Amino acid sequence: MVGNTGVWLLPAVRPRLVKDRIFVPCKSFAFMKIGAYVINLNRSITRWEGLSKKADSLALNIVRISGVDGLQIQPHDKADINKRQFLLRNGRYYLPGEHGCYRSHVKALTAFLDSHHDAAIIMEDDVELRADLIDRAEAVLTAVPKAELVKLLNHRCKGFMQKATTKFGDAVGRCIHGPQGSAACYLVTRSGARKLLRSMTIMVYPFDVALERGWSTEVNTFTVKNNLIELGPNSHETAIATKVDYRRQKLKGIRRSVTHLLRAADYARRIRYSLW
Repeated sequence: MVGNTGVWLLPAVRPRLVKDRIFVPCKSFAFMKIGAYVINLNRSITRWEGLSKKADSLALNIVRISGVDGLQIQPHDKADINKRQFLLRNGRYYLPGEHGCYRSHVKALTAFLDSHHDAAIIMEDDVELRADLIDRAEAVLTAVPKAELVKLLNHRCKGFMQKATTKFGDAVGRCIHGPQGSAACYLVTRSGARKLLRSMTIMVYPFDVALERGWSTEVNTFTVKNNLIELGPNSHETAIATKVDYRRQKLKGIRRSVTHLLRAADYARRIRYSLW
């Protein structure tokens, strides 16, 4: 039935009593509205045009999120980053591109919460869109209904602990080893987005690292074993920095001792979280 607002309404269903157990029907994920959001820098016009054409050919509706260019963030406008904590936890200085990336994803999460969507697939503009992306994302939430965040693309997936399998055969679980890398595509629910924004107001990790730390964010976080979507052939063009750039920012020797201790503690938490 369609209400006055144009929203599909489900008929009221009473709890069923079966063998002394009460089963309360919950909202089916088939009725969920999943939005697709793509972060794109204003200067990357050609990339957006190509992505838009691809989306049109797949009948996939995508919402553009104007990305934040880290190089344009002024020195007085960095209250959302704790430089000392970032240095201690990562063993290196942050890069401007990482700050811009972090703000871009916060912007995307906020836009999602301001929308009518029940869940969102948030992507960066260097992914290869697929026609079955929404259907497979719905299947993931059906297979793991308590999930609030599911990474759909990773650079690495080692020590995978499977929790469920979707009707499409996609394995969903958690990884003992990490970080897995990449925030180029992930599925998030409204409760997950709210928790992320609440726990990640200050940047102390790169966004992709912070995203998968469910034991810290209190977001029920999972990952797929095999990527549901892949990076495009030109993804290297939008990399935040080269390996040389990262090495130049690293601390050396004893100056990294605190970082090693913090990472060891975090690794133990990751293992416990993955087995839970």
